[in-house]
Amino acid sequence: MRMKAKVYLWTGNGWGKTTSALGAALRAIGHGYRVSVIQFMKGWKEKVGEYKIRSKLGKNFSIQQFGTKKWVSLKKPSSKDIELAKKGLHAAYFEAKKKPFLLILDEINLAIRIGLLKEKEVLDFLDIVDSRTTVYLTGRNATKGLLKRADFINEIAMKKGPKKLKGEKGIDY
Repeated sequence: MRMKAKVYLWTGNGWGKTTSALGAALRAIGHGYRVSVIQFMKGWKEKVGEYKIRSKLGKNFSIQQFGTKKWVSLKKPSSKDIELAKKGLHAAYFEAKKKPFLLILDEINLAIRIGLLKEKEVLDFLDIVDSRTTVYLTGRNATKGLLKRADFINEIAMKKGPKKLKGEKGIDY
């Protein structure tokens, strides 16, 4: 029987899911391991620190974004949003073939929840990832299938914060 990749899942309504995954990426790179990041529903390359630092982290770090510069409608995503998510999953297959130490699928939980991707196609993808690769899944509202498949689940809850959340440069993006 083929061993499956370990899957860490970060979900919940609090802030810090992507930040946690990027912390693991920084650790892995520090040990000389390769990290691939696929960001779903994000297209703000010139604004987010994790994209801006890619060249400084060197050849062991790659990041790709599959989203527009606009927020995705959670109730009625556009056909462009769906197309970009599918391209992101295709890129994840390509990156998985390279057998990175860590593969981060950022915001994939929410991408599935709102219908940009089907849960089954992501679960099928996870089944082909080499067992030497650890996969991090982030995003709110993880589906039951993802929760069942995950080896580790972390739920981030906002216990205190402003009524209107506004990300801070250098901290939240």
